[in-house]
Amino acid sequence: MEITVSARHTEVSPALREVVEEKIGRLSRFLEGMDHAEVHFTEERNPRIAAKEVCEVTLEGHGHHVRCKVAAADGFAAIDAAVNKLEHQLHKLKTKVQRRQHGGRRSNGQPAVDELEPDAVLATLVVDDDADEGDDGPRIVKTKRHALKPMTPVEAALRLDLVEHDFWFFTNADTGRNAVLYRRTDGDLGLIDAAG
Repeated sequence: MEITVSARHTEVSPALREVVEEKIGRLSRFLEGMDHAEVHFTEERNPRIAAKEVCEVTLEGHGHHVRCKVAAADGFAAIDAAVNKLEHQLHKLKTKVQRRQHGGRRSNGQPAVDELEPDAVLATLVVDDDADEGDDGPRIVKTKRHALKPMTPVEAALRLDLVEHDFWFFTNADTGRNAVLYRRTDGDLGLIDAAG
């Protein structure tokens, strides 16, 4: 597995880099084909936050995209928490892949998430360490290109769960229009369907 380790506002020691490469490298045993991992560390600057080290890991391969973000007191604890979370997600994904290979369908008649075509996702992280902290407002630091595949809102909800994002942008197969499925603060999901 190709592993890329980067950081912003913090240093990644050689010992931490070695632990990251070892632990993230072992995740490939859960699901064949996961061939690329991006691990990004940042440090919270707020003195009231105890879990200052934030670790974001993105795994990609065979059209699958699995992501997690955790915070801990130090980088070693953060990578341990991220690996535990990713193990659970990869196990869940592997079960769905096996179900697809055996023609499985959900009990409600809806297709399993992996009966869908995998998304073609290209992510580029743009980090500008020389940027002035006092800029005029927020900056765009991450850009994604996302192939919009037609899917139902139920299928989009399954994808949203896999990537642990707060929203999922897709083409609604029921209406033929672009739509956004988002996670509400009450835990339910909302759907925004573009007007014709």
